Amino acid sequence: MKAFWTIGLLVISNIFMTFAWYGHLKMKQTFSWFETLPLIGVVAFSWSLAFFEYLCQIPANRIGFIDNGGPFTLMQLKIIQEVITLIIFTIFTTVFFKGEVLHWNHLAAFVCLILAVYFVFMK
Repeated sequence: MKAFWTIGLLVISNIFMTFAWYGHLKMKQTFSWFETLPLIGVVAFSWSLAFFEYLCQIPANRIGFIDNGGPFTLMQLKIIQEVITLIIFTIFTTVFFKGEVLHWNHLAAFVCLILAVYFVFMK
């Protein structure tokens, strides 16, 4: 059950992270009031989203870490988080940024990360 909670919280965390890091690029095109914000306003907006990222990320790592009774080593947590980040980012990019196209090399890099998950869980 701890693995389920860890991965679920990491997914939610990465959704907030992706919107904090890249969402402002689309909001500038979508909302006219956002375009007039100075850079410090955009940073404050992103930090407000990052707060919610941390509300999920920190508990996910604490629940999932093997020294806290979780099922994952630190390396496993990091690799899982990176793969989740790539999946969320890919979905975000294809949904919100229609001009971005996935190419073969992007898919090849994704396969390499999946292989990283395989290798990090090998005994």
